[in-house]
Amino acid sequence: MPLGVDPHHEELMGLALDEATAALQTRDVPVGAVIVDAAGAVIGRGRNAREARSDPTAHAEIEAIRAATATRGEWRLDDAVLVVTLEPCVMCAGAILAARIPTVVFGAWDEKAGAAGSIHDLLRDRRLMHTVEVVPGVRARECGELLTRFFREV
Repeated sequence: MPLGVDPHHEELMGLALDEATAALQTRDVPVGAVIVDAAGAVIGRGRNAREARSDPTAHAEIEAIRAATATRGEWRLDDAVLVVTLEPCVMCAGAILAARIPTVVFGAWDEKAGAAGSIHDLLRDRRLMHTVEVVPGVRARECGELLTRFFREV
């Protein structure tokens, strides 16, 4: 686990991994996400559902953000933490910034489409109105292995 990681992040990543595993039932890429409020209560869950919904925007982070804002009844998630099994893409990074989420914890790096430090670093771009604390590599091996197994079988 990287230095400075809240021990609670590993537990939350377990919940995100549960969501990722559930995505396999619809043959979606196994990515899962959870959002917790400042008290640590889960206010949103999501998993990839592009295949299930025929919707290219149905990424785990977007689904979790939609669930969290529905729970809250407002679009600002400025005291929340998003935990996701894979580094967010550009679309999801944009949604994270728009929702004002201050912290993102992720598992595996996405060397092909990542926007939190691998290819792009939108979440920490100081030129934007909002920046995000990024905590990478939490349970990275487990998150990566789930994706590797999926793509081997496809």
